[in-house]
Parts: sequence; structure tokens; C-alpha cells
Amino acid sequence: MAEGILRKHVGDRFHIYSAGLNPDRIHPLVGLVMQEIGIDISGQRSKGVQEYLGKITAHYLIVVCENAERNCPKLFPGLGERLYWPFDDPAAVEGTEDEQREAFRRVRDEIAARLREWLFELGEK
Repeated sequence: MAEGILRKHVGDRFHIYSAGLNPDRIHPLVGLVMQEIGIDISGQRSKGVQEYLGKITAHYLIVVCENAERNCPKLFPGLGERLYWPFDDPAAVEGTEDEQREAFRRVRDEIAARLREWLFELGEK
């Protein structure tokens, strides 16, 4: 979600890469809740951090979950600043489809708000 939201806000002003520790499929509810706010993530795919480690220079590394904070490599060659913004994992929510969808919406909106705040701090608005 963060990758899609950030791309919407900054366009091609940033090179944006997204990866996880144990990449899997993108949860179907992610695509649905992103479409609700006009963001198409159909071109995105799940990627592992090893795909980028040592291959790109990152000015910012934004870690968005507790598991990644604990297990993500602390040293990333060429890294400028490492940021930790923990968000709940909406895929871990049990309940009805409506309850699950609401969890994805809530986390989507929290991510969007934090990214807008960060971009404002950077002077990117």
C-alpha cells in the first residue's frame, strides 16, 4: 500500500522500491481498498529485500512492520536514513470480510496520513 500511495503523491520525483522479508502474494483486499482511493496497484508485485540489497542506493528506508524492524538487515549499503513507522498488519485481522476490509482501509489511511506528513516535513507537500 505504501508503495502505491507514495507513487501517487510524488510521481517520478522519487525512485520507489518496496520489498518484504518473506514475499508472498499481494492480498486481494489491498487492491480493492487502493482502488477505492483511485490508486491502481495491478502493476505492483511482491518482492524480497534481497532483490535490492547491495544493488540500489536508498536515501530512505521506511520499515512499516514490527517483524521487519526486528529482522530486516540493519546495514543497507548506501542507505541515507532508516525510518520505522509501525502499522498493524491488516491481513492478520480475523472476522467477516467487511471487518477485514475495514482493517485494510484503516491501515491504508494511516499509511497515507504518515506519508503526507513525512512529505510535508521534506518540503515535498
